[in-house]
Amino acid sequence: MASAEEGGVKTTPAKIATCRAPVNIAVIKYYMFIGFTFYRGKRNEELILPVNSSLSATLHIDQLCTTTTIAASKYFTKDRIWLNGKEESLENPRLKTCLKEIRRRARTRKSAPEDSESDQQMNGITAEDKLDWRVHICSENNFPTAAGLASSAAGYACLVATLAEVYGIKGNVSDIARQGSGSACRSMYGGFVQWIMGERDDGIDSIADQVEPEDHWPNMRVLILVVSAEKKSTSSTSGMQTTVNTSPLLQYRADHVVPQRMEDMIKAVKEKDFEAFAELTMKDSNQFHAVCLDTHPPISYMNDISRTIVSLVHAYNDFHNRTKVAYTFDAGPNAVLYLLEKDVSDVLSFINHCFPPSDSSSNGETFIRGLAADVTTPNKKLLNAVHFDPRPNSLRYIIHTKVGPGPQTIEETACHLLDPATGMPK
Repeated sequence: MASAEEGGVKTTPAKIATCRAPVNIAVIKYYMFIGFTFYRGKRNEELILPVNSSLSATLHIDQLCTTTTIAASKYFTKDRIWLNGKEESLENPRLKTCLKEIRRRARTRKSAPEDSESDQQMNGITAEDKLDWRVHICSENNFPTAAGLASSAAGYACLVATLAEVYGIKGNVSDIARQGSGSACRSMYGGFVQWIMGERDDGIDSIADQVEPEDHWPNMRVLILVVSAEKKSTSSTSGMQTTVNTSPLLQYRADHVVPQRMEDMIKAVKEKDFEAFAELTMKDSNQFHAVCLDTHPPISYMNDISRTIVSLVHAYNDFHNRTKVAYTFDAGPNAVLYLLEKDVSDVLSFINHCFPPSDSSSNGETFIRGLAADVTTPNKKLLNAVHFDPRPNSLRYIIHTKVGPGPQTIEETACHLLDPATGMPK
């Protein structure tokens, strides 16, 4: 491998890996312990342990993903990270925890970055030596960060998946991803995934488990209506901490509602019962945001456009006398709609009519992105029944996607975000 110099210091990486990891959108929501140790007894606040189990769909990496490249070298003087083109501090405790846990597991399993025998002989080092090497991390999202689109889930899942590739870690590492961002554990698998809350104080049994693979429900589709791509005013982490400390509704939800909903949702997914899936999804989203309002002081992630989307979805379903589309909102104003492939054109046409783009709203970019779909004039009877005056510029854009796989390793060197010769961002 060619070598290079940075400030007179040789920086040739001995191991470099690149992965892509997906976003996941929960249909049964969770809250987690953060800085709060007395809820159902004492649990370790540093491990990111949930108040209840949850279930999500992993979205396809072709439309939304994080890409991460990690290089390891004995010549690096310290761990470094670049996020979306900007170098960031590695003092973030969650980043440090993920690095520490991967290295700990590598030592426990007597595993290390794998070089060819010729490289090991040439460099004159042992596998154990490599465990002390520093890493350079470069990560990019192809969607807005911190806007309520599960960027932290994709980011930490990608970080952990790539670190596992570099350090030769095999098996379930969702518990490590969880310690970066709770929902990141679900992005370690494709398809439909549950995060089992677990019972142990050390969090060992709080892991993700695939309910069904990505090809189980091939005609399931997802529309993401991006109301705002701006950073949220209240982060998921701080919001959850306040809610866990102050909301009595959360305690009732965790004890009496979620356990049965998890059973019902898993059954609906396995049987591909869309109407049951959709009803549960909307009810759980509504209760999630009711808990946000039950927080003291209250938290409101949804805005007027979000609430209008809710009303339009119910009006659309009422017109058809059946549930054909479901909404869900995470900790942000952006709507995620679940529907079947056969209804995509009709629903997209309706949404496009209600929230039309202006010539300048998308800055020359496509308003409807992702998978191809026909957008036509909506059903006139539907429009007469709904009585809605279009609101231009209410949506930034729409992403059309589907359920997809978990993290993927990218072998093509051209896809590395770090220069293989220097370990620095390209």
